[in-house]
Amino acid sequence: MGRKKSWRDMTKGQRIMLLASGAVNMALLGAAQRSIGKTPDEQIRGKKAIWRGVSFINFFGPVSYFLFGRRRDAGSRDSGSVGSGTGAPVTKV
Repeated sequence: MGRKKSWRDMTKGQRIMLLASGAVNMALLGAAQRSIGKTPDEQIRGKKAIWRGVSFINFFGPVSYFLFGRRRDAGSRDSGSVGSGTGAPVTKV
């Protein structure tokens, strides 16, 4: 097994990819934490504290929260939001 690469050993492309993946990971974490905080308890499967902890697992935590942690009941959708699937035509006056 080889030794770990230091920042100086990486090529410019490797450095850019490392920074980009870190930024994506932080954005996912922030989005998951914000969603957990704003979502009512009854719309989350399980306990919020557990999902907060799980969301700190690189990439997999936030993605698993968005895929499995939120309830997608038909009654939980906001009927007044754009794209809510109500089928009502939008007209401008």
